[in-house]
Amino acid sequence: MYTLKKSLGQHFLKDENICRKIVSSLQEHPFKQLLEVGPGGGALTKYLLKLEDVDFKAVELDEEKVTYLLQTFPELEGKIINESFLDINQPFTGRFTVVGNFPYNISTQILFKILEWRENVEAVVGMFQKEVAQRVAAKEGSKIYGVLSVLVQAFYKVEYLFDVHENCFQPPPKVKSGVIRLLPVKAVPQMKSEQYFFQLVKTAFNQRRKTLRNAVKSLFDAADLQDELFNKRAEQLTVQQFAELTFKMK
Repeated sequence: MYTLKKSLGQHFLKDENICRKIVSSLQEHPFKQLLEVGPGGGALTKYLLKLEDVDFKAVELDEEKVTYLLQTFPELEGKIINESFLDINQPFTGRFTVVGNFPYNISTQILFKILEWRENVEAVVGMFQKEVAQRVAAKEGSKIYGVLSVLVQAFYKVEYLFDVHENCFQPPPKVKSGVIRLLPVKAVPQMKSEQYFFQLVKTAFNQRRKTLRNAVKSLFDAADLQDELFNKRAEQLTVQQFAELTFKMK
């Protein structure tokens, strides 16, 4: 078989019902090109390989798992990218869907990489640590609404699909898990530039307990800071409000 590597955050899915639920959620939005991130022992892969008329690739850093996967699923020959997802170039030309039981130790970085590729990523169905999944899906006013929530939701509609119990994995993680789906928003909020938007959101939440006026004062002229909106804290602003504020930035 294979060994599990804690250093890579490996917790392999073993619950067939959960695997089928993920694949079913994936199929609700048609696709022609599919990338699986971190196939590990192939729990999801065996279902994904059965999908018809789909160009499938998988990215797996662990060489031992790559060897195991190729021995178990010979049809994967030429379809596995043996690198870290964070280091690869886009695996397809044109639009593609991403699926995976994402390694929890790099799950936030995975989302930022997907944001870089957003013009071509048409859907994501991914399993995350539950706390991270909830944070991505959180709405303004929530204590867990933050940088990740705003930046992802500016470009993707986030749906929290279902919880996954620890015992569905081998070995069981010490945290619960959750599966979310990302689909592109119909209209990205207008902003001065994405660079300004990212800077504003990160600066605002860097001191989230302060009013916006105190947290982001370096980014605006004193006159603009008199606007009542700056009396609020970062977690109270909608994605749209953050986008609109970029036009007033210095």
